[in-house]
Amino acid sequence: MSTIQSDTTIPVAASDWRKTDTMWMLGLYGTAIGAGVLFLPINAGIGGLIPLIIMAIIAFPMTYYSHRGLCRFVLSGKNPGEDITEVVEEHFGVGAGKLITLLYFFAIYPILLVYSVAITNTVDSFITHQMHLPSPPRAILSLILILGLMTIVRFGEKIIVKAMSILVFPFVAVLMLLALYLIPNWSSAIFETASFSSAATETGKGLWMTLWLAIPVMVFSFNHSPIISAFAVAKREEYGDKAEAKCSKILARSHIMMVLTVMFFVFSCVLSLSPADLAAAKAQNISILSYLANHFNTPVIAYIAPIIAFIAITKSFLGHYLGAREGFNGMVIKSLRGKGKSIEINKLNRITALFMLITTWIVATLNPSILGMIETLGGPIIAMLLFLMPMYAIQKVPAMRKYSGHISNVFVVIMGLISMSAIIYSLLG
Repeated sequence: MSTIQSDTTIPVAASDWRKTDTMWMLGLYGTAIGAGVLFLPINAGIGGLIPLIIMAIIAFPMTYYSHRGLCRFVLSGKNPGEDITEVVEEHFGVGAGKLITLLYFFAIYPILLVYSVAITNTVDSFITHQMHLPSPPRAILSLILILGLMTIVRFGEKIIVKAMSILVFPFVAVLMLLALYLIPNWSSAIFETASFSSAATETGKGLWMTLWLAIPVMVFSFNHSPIISAFAVAKREEYGDKAEAKCSKILARSHIMMVLTVMFFVFSCVLSLSPADLAAAKAQNISILSYLANHFNTPVIAYIAPIIAFIAITKSFLGHYLGAREGFNGMVIKSLRGKGKSIEINKLNRITALFMLITTWIVATLNPSILGMIETLGGPIIAMLLFLMPMYAIQKVPAMRKYSGHISNVFVVIMGLISMSAIIYSLLG
């Protein structure tokens, strides 16, 4: 349940733009564009120019239509205030509701654990390499960092979204300044790969194979499904039956901002390096900023890199927390409902916060290697919930039927199937 108070006493038009709309627009951006963007130029550019151009063309429609579909699904619930876990149960029944809520939680929660490890590693690396100080005890460092993040969480959803929207500004500013800084280093090396056979040369795979395996990289670089449910609930409380039009407008603006800033950064990085450089960065398993700092011998980039990563991880952690909390709360509420019991939402939020604090702290301290694998296993679930479930609902749920018959629905299903098949292929490979 959203903690943002509605203004339902004041009739508002969907065309009016409010401060809260800007806050959510930036909050959506903040959830999507995390530390993964620092690896995107390597993963997206390694196949050469043609796959990169195709990915740039499909980035906006793929992101917008899929997230709009999920948002519409949440808004299709009968009662205002219903989050995704409640709407799933309403449309698909109690059994399916419990299963999808469980899948929803286990798709998002591991990402939260990954971010708790990543933020600890980033700060630890900054202390030892940039500040030249001894590494602090990991248990204490991770506890301080996670307590800091959970302090923001304790202030409620409105403050979480506000904190994320504020963090977006320095992140975008530094990303764009870096992209502009690299312009004098642009070369024509990437244009030598501007043929349909070049992908095979660079990656050992054909163009279509390269594209197929690159689609999930794009999906997860722009994915912000964990915050969509909270976003839809908040806007429905604020705008009532005009929420769908308003949400679509906010999503469109946020996605345009995402695609323009991220793809400019990606193209600037790719144009300043050769495909061989990108392959070397991939082999070293380091972010594009670390590679650029070494390649151009620019210590300032090496200094900025962990700061950008810290900001990126912080805002993505907060956005994913909203989704993980929703999933955890949904599981508890459904379990208690089956026994004829209920729990007060503020009490449940406190229990959830304590669970998240303890588990993220333990995982951040232990830094287990299995985390990456668990996160990857959540990939097909996210693709299914984001791309396929809303499109299935359009065909089966009366409240969603009005959205049927659009070519964009077919596009979303195709992208979902491509993503799921490519992720499963990568897992098996």
